[in-house]
Order: sequence, then C-alpha cells, then structure tokens
Amino acid sequence: MDHCDVLIIGTGAVGSAAMYYLAERGVNVVGLDRFPVAHDKGSSHGQTRIIRLAYFEHPNYVPLLRRSYELWKDLEEKSGNQLYSETGIIQIGPTDGEIVTGVKASAQEHGLEIENLTASDVTSRYPGFMVPEGMEAVFEKRAGFLKVEQSIKAYIKLALNYGAELHTGVSVDNWKRSSSNGIEVTTNRGVFSADNLIITAGAWAKDLLRPLNLNLTVARKPLFWFESDRTYDIGAGCPAFFYETPQGSFYGFPSIDELGLKVAEHTSGDPVLDPLKVDRTLHKTDKAKIDGFIGSHLSKMHDPRMTDHKICMYTRSEDEHFIVDSIPGSPHVNFVAGLSGHGFKMASVLGEIMADLAINKSTNHPIDFLSSKRFIQ
Repeated sequence: MDHCDVLIIGTGAVGSAAMYYLAERGVNVVGLDRFPVAHDKGSSHGQTRIIRLAYFEHPNYVPLLRRSYELWKDLEEKSGNQLYSETGIIQIGPTDGEIVTGVKASAQEHGLEIENLTASDVTSRYPGFMVPEGMEAVFEKRAGFLKVEQSIKAYIKLALNYGAELHTGVSVDNWKRSSSNGIEVTTNRGVFSADNLIITAGAWAKDLLRPLNLNLTVARKPLFWFESDRTYDIGAGCPAFFYETPQGSFYGFPSIDELGLKVAEHTSGDPVLDPLKVDRTLHKTDKAKIDGFIGSHLSKMHDPRMTDHKICMYTRSEDEHFIVDSIPGSPHVNFVAGLSGHGFKMASVLGEIMADLAINKSTNHPIDFLSSKRFIQ
C-alpha cells in the first residue's frame, strides 16, 4: 500500500493547484484522477474562463480574488506560459438587478475601479453590444480570461518537477479513517494511504462527502463558439461580457482564434444524476436560448455559424457559494466543493488554501463565509 503525506482526489483546477503548492513546500503529495490531465469530462475545460475582481456574487470573495491574481501571475512566470489575458469585462443588466448592483457593492467596499457606461457609451466604444432599455452597463478594466487547460497543465508540470506523483485512470470507490489515524482510499488500482486527504472532485464530490450530506446538484452546461465579425476579435479590443436578462444570465469571450466568439448561459442547466453519463449530444433546445440571446444583444452577430461546442458541468451548492472546509472532527480531511460555475478564477488561491489546511490545519485566507457549517443544522 502506497503511503504519502497528502493524497488528493481530483486533479482538475483546484486539485492541480493544491498539488503544486504542496509539492513546492516539500510535501510528499500524490494526486489521483479518473481521467488524463486537462480532460474534457468535468468542469474545467473549454479553452477559457473569465476572471474579474469587482465580484457581483459577494464582496467577501474580493480578498481571495486579489490573491488569485497574484498566484496566476506567479504561475505564468514559473511556467513560462501566458495564461491570463486582460481584456476588461462589460457587465450589463437591470439597474436594480443582481449583477450591476453586486459589482457596484464590491467595488465600493473594496475601493475597486469600475466605470459606469451609458447605452451610447457602449455603442461608441463596443459597437458589438447592445444595452436594452431599462438596463445599465459597468466596465471593469482589470478583468479578462484565463486559459483553462493550459493552466491545469502548468500546475501539474510544476508539481511533478517538485516531486509530486500523479496517477490517472484511477477511480475512487471510498475513503475511510485508518487505524493509525490516517486515511485509506480504496480505488480500482488498489489502496492508497496518507496522513491527510484533500477532496477536489468536482461533479463527483457529493458521493465522496457523503458524511456531510451536502445538497450538491450537478447541471449540464453547453458552451458554444460562433463565427464572428472582427468587432469581436481580441485584437479589436473586444472585452469579455456578462449579461443579466429576463431569459437568464449569459456570458462570453472575445474571439482569440479561428473558432470565433464563445458564448454560454450561466443560469439553468439540465440536471445530471451521474457525471459519467452526462449527455454530450448537442440538442436544438441547447442552442435555441443562445441564438435568442445573440439575436437580441450582440448587434453584429447575424445568424452566425456555430464552429464548435463542448458540454461542461456545474456543481452547485444550495446558495451557489463555494464550500471550503474540513470534515467535522477530521481536520486532516479537507475539501472544496460546490463551486457553482464561478470557481475556476479562484482555483489558484483555493489550491493554496487546501495546502495550508493540509499542512497547518488553518489558513490566513478569509474563508469562514464558505464553511459547510451554514448547511449543517
């Protein structure tokens, strides 16, 4: 039976980061994953993810985001790869809606620079976007996107360089406390043992966190790319974007290659009962809402040709905020779950937090608001 200091179940975005930050500190760490590095079977794939600082979801995330930016920059420098592109982000929604109100609240509380734009400002500066009547636009310059697969590969490569081990093709059956107060993980490749366990298993987290009885739900999320006018090219200054509309919230990225503009819906999503059996077939109903959004909000996209699509998954908590904690009574078992479709941008700091908790049983990062205690009666 292999034994290590820290065992990580799931080496996607957060797990790969945790693996690196542990290995960098000289910890004997082993990662386990069912799939190859930077695979397309979970939540962390599809080319790009938005990163932004004036966080409409809650101002409490901003300190974590500040650190995330620092860590992504450090990863770029150490890996020699450009992982972050600063395009800015334009966010558009009702004046009293969740997005505009939330962006302003975070900006005010943390002294962040944002710019209020009128509809004519948007038309002048970003002619590819429309501001429907009754909506307002805010622009944040210090925002952009991260390259998903490249970021995970960078973390894994650096972790391995520091002596970490990675076992792919490993499916976990269960874990339990061992007689020596450590952890034993039973897999299709035998039993692994460790002093500490980190669970960062995404859509597979619910079963592994069964003792907590967390109400985690998994949603199927299609991503789309479309042939687009040059207005939407990154070289033309097109920003990332996020819209709150009566039909749902939608987001997208400037065109960075031949695939064109990327667009997806943040809200809704068909329920997934088994992540291994998620429906990856594209249906007419998947594309219908996206077509409707594009037609009424992106002024220079006229019945565009779809160039590609991917099927992703969100794992949502009950309140759609992260759950970052230890198993009650077991400080040597730590986890991140329920990232709810907005976690990749903070994968770097969440990985650092997991490393802190595994080594020190505490972290200086402000994560009390993400505790599982809010769901446990």
